[in-house]
Amino acid sequence: MINSDISRRTLVKRGAIASAGLGALRLAAPVYAVQTPVGADVIPWLDQPEPNPVPDVIVRQLEWEQLDQWTTPTDQFFVIKHFNEPQLAEADWSLALSGLVNTPMTLSLADIKARPREEVTFTIECSGNTGLPFFHGGVGNATWAGTPLAPLLEEAGIMEEGIEVVFWGADAGEQTWGHATITEHFARSMSLEDAMNPANLLAYEMNGEELPNLNGYPLRLIAPGWYGVANVKWLTRIEVRDSRYQGHFMARDYVTMREEQIDDEAVWTRMLVAHDRLKSAPAKVVREGNGYSVMGAAWGAPIAKVEISIDGGEWEETTLSEGEGEEHAWVFWTYDWASAAPGEHTVSSRATDIDGNVQPAPDEGHLAGKTTYWESNGQITRRVELM
Repeated sequence: MINSDISRRTLVKRGAIASAGLGALRLAAPVYAVQTPVGADVIPWLDQPEPNPVPDVIVRQLEWEQLDQWTTPTDQFFVIKHFNEPQLAEADWSLALSGLVNTPMTLSLADIKARPREEVTFTIECSGNTGLPFFHGGVGNATWAGTPLAPLLEEAGIMEEGIEVVFWGADAGEQTWGHATITEHFARSMSLEDAMNPANLLAYEMNGEELPNLNGYPLRLIAPGWYGVANVKWLTRIEVRDSRYQGHFMARDYVTMREEQIDDEAVWTRMLVAHDRLKSAPAKVVREGNGYSVMGAAWGAPIAKVEISIDGGEWEETTLSEGEGEEHAWVFWTYDWASAAPGEHTVSSRATDIDGNVQPAPDEGHLAGKTTYWESNGQITRRVELM
């Protein structure tokens, strides 16, 4: 079901258009490979997610059968909210850069917008996505705009002992530690080396418009290649420290626990959720006339190929389209299901990145001994019934 006029693979091979032209093509209301053709029907999956029991936390999810655009519309982008939803006014808001720096700073939003502006298209996934029976849509792709973080840190002048950068959000809530109940702000940290990545942005725009409140207005961190938890919203302070920050979302929550075998002994390890993992998902099955196709997405690394398995059979390669060649954004893929027959079927997908890494089965690799639901990037299987 690929439209050969807009397939990125076709365009690149034919040399018909430059990369700048592809950007313009997206702006000109393009036809995407996953768009449901006029007159076609989307066959709903049989295995729908369970009702969401925590709507105050998982505020909004992507609905896979409705996936029709490479850039996720802002009002459809998934939202996770751990504490309250801050209501910040630009006139009262500022960003503090403090800690082990030679020149502490306090910047208004106007100060930040006056700095060099850059964009990055980045697919953010919550590290808990698909790890829970009611959470299958914690992923979305957007174009974020703001100013690079690294030059700001350089201007502040990091002291020699500064090795860790903490990002503080305005959202806060009560946490219990032992016998004490405290009010704790959401915060995450990363090493100075990671923070200096030139791709990191202090973002104030999403999909060409002002950052919506639920997505972190007026400013948030965008850290391409990291799970959503690291992309701190409602940013108010950046602090440089001489040790790893050990707040709730670094030391207690968003920690993956697994059993490993070391010298024939079972050892339990706990690792902080950090960088994205390679993943793909079937989005929908479409019937057009008497023919069927499967459409989906892959993300977490630059994608080399995506394969599909029907009813546990041989893996067959799909056709990559919009997003092929992107570093931080997802890739759409389609599969012409020529052998489709009436009855119930399973549809599985697996992605391979440009370094040859393959999305694991749910019981392989780092997933085998994992007991927590974070970082569940195993191959996803959906069920569908064809009439």
